[in-house]
Amino acid sequence: MYAFVQDVPIDERLYAKIRNRLGDEPLRGLIVHLALKLPDGHLRYVDVWESQELCERAFEERIHHAVHGVLQEAGARVAGEPGREIVEVIDIWRGSAAS
Repeated sequence: MYAFVQDVPIDERLYAKIRNRLGDEPLRGLIVHLALKLPDGHLRYVDVWESQELCERAFEERIHHAVHGVLQEAGARVAGEPGREIVEVIDIWRGSAAS
């Protein structure tokens, strides 16, 4: 498995536009993606992928295109991707949705 935490300097509004641009087709190899709102209004991503290779392929084929397009439309300068903190997954505990 490949997992990382990444702080991104965008807000919920831009994130929603990126998610919309990515569409509903699942990203191959993605196990879970969490977008968390930080106290300053920016976001933190927590991603778990089947492998680093599948993660990088998804970024090259779909994610970067969606992110860069939304940021350019918003007039933001695309200066590269924020750093990732690679973390080790020791467990994934799945719950059930509340009804």
